[in-house]
Amino acid sequence: MSNESADLDAVIHHLHEAHTETGVGQRLNWLRAGVLGANDGIVSVAGVVVGVAAATPGNIPAIATAGIAALVAGAFSMAGGEYVSVSTQRDTEKAMIAKEVKELEEQPAAELAELTGLYRKRGLSPELARKVAVELTEHDALAAHAEVELGIDPEELTSPWVAALSSFISFTIGALIPLLMILIPFGNALVITAAAVVLGLFLTGWISAKLGGAPLLPAILRNVLMGSATMVATYLIGLAFGVAIG
Repeated sequence: MSNESADLDAVIHHLHEAHTETGVGQRLNWLRAGVLGANDGIVSVAGVVVGVAAATPGNIPAIATAGIAALVAGAFSMAGGEYVSVSTQRDTEKAMIAKEVKELEEQPAAELAELTGLYRKRGLSPELARKVAVELTEHDALAAHAEVELGIDPEELTSPWVAALSSFISFTIGALIPLLMILIPFGNALVITAAAVVLGLFLTGWISAKLGGAPLLPAILRNVLMGSATMVATYLIGLAFGVAIG
C-alpha cells in the first residue's frame, strides 16, 4: 500500500471515529438533560410542598394536593417545552438537509469542491482533501456534506416525542422525592424532606458534573445551595402567609 493510500485510509478511519464520538456525545447530552430535568423536579416541587407545609402545618390533604398539582403541571410543562424546542430544531435540520439534497442534485461539481475546501480548512493537503471528498461522496454524498458542513447526521435526527417523554419522566422522578417525603406520617416531615432534597441535589449535581467532565465540588455546591435557598425562601413565605391567615 502506498503512503498516499495509507494517509487516505487513516483520514477516513479518523472521520468514522469522530462520527462515532459525536453519537456518543449526543447520548451523553440527552442523559445530562435527563439529570437536569430530575433536578428541576426536585427543586420546584420541594419549594411548593415546603411552602404549603409551612403555611398549613399538618394539613396533609392541602400539602398533597399542592404537591401533586406542582408535579403534574411541571412535568407537562417540561415535556411541552422540550417537544416544541426539539420540533423546531428538527424542522430546521430537515430544511437544511432538503436544501443540501437539492444542491447535490443540481450542482454536484460545486458541492464536491465545497467539501474539498472544508477538508482543506481542517488541515488536509489539497490533494488528500480532494481524495477524501471524492471517496466520501461516492459512499454517501449527503451524509458527508451534512456532517462536515451542517454538523447533522441525517440518520439520527432527534425525535421530539422521545425528548418530551424523557423530560416528563425525569421531572416526575425528581419531583416524587420531596412529594413522598413530605407525606411521611412520622417524625418531622419538613426535616426529612429537606434532607432527602439535599441528598437528591447532591446526586444530580455529582452526575451532571461527571457527565460534563466538570469539577465535582463547585457543581455539587451550586446545586445544593440553590435548591436549599429555594426551600428556605418558600418556607419563609409559607410561614408568613400562615401567620397572616392564622
